Amino acid sequence: MPDQPQLLRVAVPNKGALSEAASTILREAGYAQRTDSKQLTKIDPDNQVEFFYLRPRDIALYVGEGTLDVGITGRDLLLDSGAQATETLQLGFGRSTFRFAAPVGTMSGGADLAGKRIATSYDGMLSTYLSEKGIDATVVRLDGAVESSIQLGVADVIADVVETGSTLRAAGLEVFGEVIQSSEAVLITGPERKPAGMEVFLRRLQGVLVARTYVMMDYDIRAERVEEAVALTPGIESPTVSPLHREGWVAVRSMVPRQRAQRVMDELFDLGARGILTTDIHACRL
Repeated sequence: MPDQPQLLRVAVPNKGALSEAASTILREAGYAQRTDSKQLTKIDPDNQVEFFYLRPRDIALYVGEGTLDVGITGRDLLLDSGAQATETLQLGFGRSTFRFAAPVGTMSGGADLAGKRIATSYDGMLSTYLSEKGIDATVVRLDGAVESSIQLGVADVIADVVETGSTLRAAGLEVFGEVIQSSEAVLITGPERKPAGMEVFLRRLQGVLVARTYVMMDYDIRAERVEEAVALTPGIESPTVSPLHREGWVAVRSMVPRQRAQRVMDELFDLGARGILTTDIHACRL
């Protein structure tokens, strides 16, 4: 009986802010995902991948010790874990910052932290920061809801992940001092391991990220203006230029950064381009 192909083992957040976005990018990359939030694993036999749905905080530990091959988690959780895992690819979602916060008007900068009790769920990352800055403060580790710790008398300051800041404001707190760490969702891999299927997996995710960043732009323009137009839409390698049935006109197709697309369309129109269209790119390989 022939050996069964080894499955690439991938850790995916099972809940929280990263969960839905992580499953979405994997679906866009062509991988099957669970349809029931209670599912703990999902095998995609066509792509030879097995997904494990785990607590985001635990993913770096599983990948770092080699139990799983690759995972999606937050950079903040990776750094806080101290695991022997490596950030391999930034995924562009789940952005946040790790900041200090205190009751409004009570703190202004890092110098105010000396001798204070700081509550956090990220004691590893906070302890490293305080050590690097030479700040003598007490770290109070809590599993969650650190915003209440000051009111309850457990801490003087908190250090927490901030996305919009609305939760802090509701608790009468404000951020102060410098950003401790910026974070986003990242793909992580274990130490010095190149598991089977990893190259294809990484290439697919990179293709989705590029597709999300660019749109495909098509337009018609007079041949004598094509060099000016192409300067606005150089594409990745080079744009495609094709002659039209209408004499003296050509059709141009090029990838354009999504954020600049509307401005580029305006500039092309001013050059005399017509029939300017943009379409989404769902996947690509560059």
